Amino acid sequence: MIEEEPDTPSVPAYVISGPPGAGKTQLAAHLARSLRDQESSAGGLDLLIWVHASDSEQIVTVYAEAAERLDLVEARAEDRVTAAKAFRNWLSSTDRRWLVVLDDVREPAAATEWWPEGTTPGRGRVIVTTRHRGVGFSAAGRDPLSLELGVYEVDEALSYLRRRLADAGQSQLYRSSSALALIEALGCQPLALGLAAAHMLNQEVNTDVYLDRFRDYRNQLSDLLPLDLDGAAVNQHVKPALAASLNAIEIADDTGLVRDLVRLIALMDPTGHPSKLWLTPPVLAYFQMSWERRHSLRWIKRRRPVTDSDILRALQHLRTYALVSQDSPATPVRMHVLTSRAICEGIPADALAALATTAADALVSLWPERDESDQDLAALLRTNTVTLNQHADGYLWDSGVHPCLIRTSDSFHEMGLHQQAVEFDESLLYQAEQYLGGGHGDTVEARVRLATSYRDAGRRQDAAHLMTEALHLSERFLGPDHQHSMAARSALAILRMDAGQVEEAVLLSEQVLSDGVRVLGSDHPNTLAARSNLAASYHEAGRLGEALALREQVVGDYERMLGRDHPDTLVARNNLAASYHEAGRLGEALALREQVVGDYERMLGRDHPDTLVARNNLAASYHEAGRLGEALALREQVVGDYDAMFGTDHPNTLAARSNLAASYHEAGRLGEALALREQVVGDYDAMFGTDHPNTLAARSNLAASYHEAGRLGEALALREQVVGDYDAMFGTDHPSTLAARSNLAASYHEAGRLGEALALQEDVVADYEHIRGPHHPESLNARHALALAYKDDQQHGRARALAEQLLTEHQSVYGPDHHRTKRVRTLLTELGI
Repeated sequence: MIEEEPDTPSVPAYVISGPPGAGKTQLAAHLARSLRDQESSAGGLDLLIWVHASDSEQIVTVYAEAAERLDLVEARAEDRVTAAKAFRNWLSSTDRRWLVVLDDVREPAAATEWWPEGTTPGRGRVIVTTRHRGVGFSAAGRDPLSLELGVYEVDEALSYLRRRLADAGQSQLYRSSSALALIEALGCQPLALGLAAAHMLNQEVNTDVYLDRFRDYRNQLSDLLPLDLDGAAVNQHVKPALAASLNAIEIADDTGLVRDLVRLIALMDPTGHPSKLWLTPPVLAYFQMSWERRHSLRWIKRRRPVTDSDILRALQHLRTYALVSQDSPATPVRMHVLTSRAICEGIPADALAALATTAADALVSLWPERDESDQDLAALLRTNTVTLNQHADGYLWDSGVHPCLIRTSDSFHEMGLHQQAVEFDESLLYQAEQYLGGGHGDTVEARVRLATSYRDAGRRQDAAHLMTEALHLSERFLGPDHQHSMAARSALAILRMDAGQVEEAVLLSEQVLSDGVRVLGSDHPNTLAARSNLAASYHEAGRLGEALALREQVVGDYERMLGRDHPDTLVARNNLAASYHEAGRLGEALALREQVVGDYERMLGRDHPDTLVARNNLAASYHEAGRLGEALALREQVVGDYDAMFGTDHPNTLAARSNLAASYHEAGRLGEALALREQVVGDYDAMFGTDHPNTLAARSNLAASYHEAGRLGEALALREQVVGDYDAMFGTDHPSTLAARSNLAASYHEAGRLGEALALQEDVVADYEHIRGPHHPESLNARHALALAYKDDQQHGRARALAEQLLTEHQSVYGPDHHRTKRVRTLLTELGI
């Protein structure tokens, strides 16, 4: 049992050192279980983190995943190191009981960087296993307690073997005549001795028999294990013991499945995978086919199909010989990393393809339809997919990219893990180019997928560059009319819109629709999607009439082709409501959005992510219609729903919280709006970084709350900062930069700095009219703000002329009863007209 030094403020740290196969990992596992049992009266360990820490990157990865599971704000940071540091700091401050095991540390300096600096006394511990002597480590300025393992002394090895057999009630298996020769053959290696003892107990053979078998296995089973597992000592002593165990299991196996099962397990992440993975239809089918193929030359055939009980019995064989471990049937299955590597390296090349594909098919079949419904399972599947892809030697790319890899990428996106998505999608593109070539359709799709990840991570320029490259390559290798070319063109249009290049975005969207009609036909699903995307481009470009007409057509098309209750029809109806909303037809927008919410709840359920989006949109319509009480109640409900479904720090939750702050702001509850917006800015900053578009938008909203609360100095300082950030990121003429400059002019105006406000707003109006066109809603809003500035500066003539012009344009664009038209009439009344 580990005993801590009393009254020490630093984290108790223990280093177990020794050569490969000395039993370091087994001892660490025993100590971990002992600590867990020791604390059982008080509820047990709250957190156990096991890291295969042969390099610091592995520590960062596991720490970052732990931060994600704990819902730490920094878990959504731009890089995993930030999230990992957040978890390390959390360990230092939490009152929960925890244990971190850093197994097989190769770089002592890298490991000590990740030891917590302090913890509540009695709450946290660190155990390290390493081949280095413990004196090479230090924890928070204090040397850890060290235990150096080597091979056993001869007397220790004999004592261990005798005691192990006697404790199992099989002391007769110990023969003094052969025990000494056996432990010498095993090199007194603890791991080899443990395997030998398990073998003898399960086979009920004595040391004489096992010694003979061991000598035979050393030369006979090189096909199962690599020639050099992990150094000469392990190769000489541990490898034959592993081979002997595998051979004994196969002899005892009454299912015929053990060899395939152990190879499948070796392809998984050693830290654990779901045991039910091996009960999925793809694995059952593989086992059946494999069994029949092995017995195809015999007269006897399997008379019944492979069943779940066969597989569970095979798994029990592996547990009995300690080749795998599992705390309970509901917990993940683990395999020692040395065993895993040995078996993987011994898989014949002609078997690896089928095994890897089967494992990948199984992972896909086990994936939850919605990751948020079982986030722990989804995280486990992502980790195992990454490990499988590393072992698969390219076989997951034999017929193009395997769906398992795509599902993993989608999972990172769905859970808002944008930086992890970027890293994974970068690896997918690299592999696609390596295995498929630059002109393959899946390579083009991988490039589009990575560009989308860059966009979500706020790397808009990288996204646009990569998407342009994807389009050119697709047109070159696949042709301009290929579906991948049209998809890349459509995605590029969205990025052009993000960059404020509205005219180019509209032209691209029009081309995609034209190509879709010509190549696929008017009613093809891709053509319908292209029509919907063009409507969105028109909407963004301020061409509201065309957007509305096209969206009404899209709704009719979807209802005719797919039915009123199809998910795509519901999305189209929701988009139409947005156009009604923007056109000032609030009654129709409200009625349609209420209908859409009801349809989503009926078709998908109240807690489906699409239902939450629809409910959030309905709250926006309530807000715009002045029904602030209903908007507030609904937005508070949406925040709670997102929090329960995705966690506090998911991007969807943050967006919902930002919308709620807007409703607080509009309702005059400025204190609540300010507090919430300050929190949102901090969350976005930690999650995405200070330069992400979402962070800049949140900072702009916070400045608006400062402005409304009369904290003009803070509003001005923040808005000047936001303008500088947008200018540096997007350029002076980007729509977001123009909006930030207009907001800054409003703060100058409110602060009485009318000269600066007028000069800046005049520039903004000119830029909007140049970039967006004179009739775009944002150009009209900018001119209205300029008219107000003229009025307050006593330039009534200029204000009056601008307001009269605005009234004509508002009536043309929105109609006489739109709230923006009414706002201009109010200004004219104030000017005495």
